Amino acid sequence: MAAELEIEAPTRNAGSPVLEHLFRRQAGRLVSCLAGLLGAQYLELAEDAVQEAMLRAAQLWPFHGVPEKPEGWLFRVAHNYAISALRRGVSFEGKTDRLIAALEVRKQRIDDLDIERGLQDDELCMIFMCCHPELSSDARVALSLKLVGGFGVDEIARILLVEEATIAQRLVRAKRLIRERRLPLVLPRDGELRERVDSVLEVIYLMFCGGYAAGVGEELIRKDVCMEALRLGRLIAASSFATPKMDALVALMALQAARLPARTDAAGELVLLEEQDRGLWDEGLIGLGFRYFERSIAGDEVSEWHLQAGIAANYAKAGDIDWKEILSQYDQLVAITDSPVVRLNRAVAVMRVYGAAAGLAELDVLEGSPALRGYHLLPAVRGRMLAELGRHVEAEMAFREALGCECSEPERRFLEKQRLACFAR
Repeated sequence: MAAELEIEAPTRNAGSPVLEHLFRRQAGRLVSCLAGLLGAQYLELAEDAVQEAMLRAAQLWPFHGVPEKPEGWLFRVAHNYAISALRRGVSFEGKTDRLIAALEVRKQRIDDLDIERGLQDDELCMIFMCCHPELSSDARVALSLKLVGGFGVDEIARILLVEEATIAQRLVRAKRLIRERRLPLVLPRDGELRERVDSVLEVIYLMFCGGYAAGVGEELIRKDVCMEALRLGRLIAASSFATPKMDALVALMALQAARLPARTDAAGELVLLEEQDRGLWDEGLIGLGFRYFERSIAGDEVSEWHLQAGIAANYAKAGDIDWKEILSQYDQLVAITDSPVVRLNRAVAVMRVYGAAAGLAELDVLEGSPALRGYHLLPAVRGRMLAELGRHVEAEMAFREALGCECSEPERRFLEKQRLACFAR
């Protein structure tokens, strides 16, 4: 089996950040490619093959170095694993030879000039299959984050604010339905495609959010995840079926990603928006965001992505933030998508415009919301409002509650500072 690895000459030292970046960047593409060749009913075989390739890389690259073309190396290892599994298997309905032939055709084209275009097409097919209307909305999101975004079950659970066991069950049910109903791994036709677009955009933005605010660990942000979501958004926006709200989503992600360099200081500590050094913001991404925003307003539709992009654009403009305009945009956003997280963000805007007491009244409505149970930002925002009102004992209790929730280590340290500050006032 070792001979199948075709190890290329090492070019640099391998490390877990390199492998993790490649996993985020390539895992979904490779699964999409293999599943496209095998058929969606063999999705789990494609996943197993890619996982085996990542495992081999983790074992070999630290000693042999990262290959000159790591993506091709991973594809070949996954390809060889899939063929070996097919030859060993007895449950492929007599299609082993045909499936192996399909895999071999793609292997011959792995270094072709059009391979990038082919992988992009595979990704589009996978995204839209994951958002098939026969799957429940919850299953679509979980499956897309797993297969396209490369997120683990634990990460998806944190992003969606649900239990890991729930996510695992959704994934099992979704894959079973795909297998049993033989859902096609192809781009849907026009009418069906329009039905799935909203789910696709939601998934891509959830992927972005998973990198913008990591749920646990030492890092507050995971830039590679954010940039991968932005890449997928631009891929969708560049397709033949692009719409203005796709441009709006790209604008939103680009404008938010522009702030990433300033979200933490040199020590990795959290920096609030109003305290960020705007000189650190990425001017290239800001320009990209405004270009897509201009494109997005060409149509008649005002979607949730237009409104969120408008809020992000307001933050990115030079000068003081127009909180009244932002509050107006949140009012429109609530009318379109009345989610607890949107209402939580709106409460902050209310505080900025009308004061902490008014903001606190908005938070009272959210108490007991199942979607925000265990979400650290709800008590954290409450603590900040209480502190501004001089109710320091209650504020300390709110920050203590936030510290009892799952969050990243930079957020935890920030919350602890806020809690301790209550005693000094």
